[in-house]
Amino acid sequence: MRSSNPALNRWVQGARQQAPAPEYGHMVNAPRVTPMTLDDVVIRTIGLIALTGVSGAVAWNMWTIAPSVVPVLIAIGSIVGLGVILASWFTTITNPALIITYAVAQGLLLGAVSALFEAKFPGIVIQAVLGTFGVFATMALLYKSRVIRATPRFKKITIGAVVGIMALSLINFVLYLFGVNIGLSSYDLNEKAGLLAIGFTVVCIIVAAMTFVLDFDMVEMGVRTGAPKKYAWAAAFGMLAGLIFLYWQILKLLSYLRR
Repeated sequence: MRSSNPALNRWVQGARQQAPAPEYGHMVNAPRVTPMTLDDVVIRTIGLIALTGVSGAVAWNMWTIAPSVVPVLIAIGSIVGLGVILASWFTTITNPALIITYAVAQGLLLGAVSALFEAKFPGIVIQAVLGTFGVFATMALLYKSRVIRATPRFKKITIGAVVGIMALSLINFVLYLFGVNIGLSSYDLNEKAGLLAIGFTVVCIIVAAMTFVLDFDMVEMGVRTGAPKKYAWAAAFGMLAGLIFLYWQILKLLSYLRR
């Protein structure tokens, strides 16, 4: 059972490998591993979101205080964010320091770029923030009420869609660097977005929402199987990464509709 967030995919395996040895009579010598709880995941997720918001506010205000520093903040946020995300595809990230660094770096990137969008389209940032948490809350409610379930077919479709989006986005960006834009994204805030870019962004938002269902399922399974407490950090990291991706897509869509 796999999630769209690779950081969550090894929970069951990790829980089995690190589970305490069985008790035999009064011989209890195996070390006990504290299992994670849902509260652990919630607290860490809220904390990481708060850190992202604070660093985002700092980067936002830097446009007024020291605009020459903003490009550096954007570069740091982009490099750190990309590096951590790529690493998460190969190993489960449970290191609190690394995850906190990711949250702060992404906040710098979000704040700096969001300020540009806000200057061009007043009010767009708060709309994107409300839209992001609105979608997240809706998916949580649908999952909690079992309206949507992470069935094997649902998982295959969602993971396939994520891989497809990543591949198409990478191809579009590489071609753009060489002066060719196939129309999946509009990188110029003064340029009118085509129907293809709008449609592709809508698909990205839908798929981003679907991935939360997989993440909720993996968190539930991790709690049920007694995964070690450190995996709560991996869960929080996955949730934050999903929220950031969703925010970018909603911000893009709103800007397309207002150009």
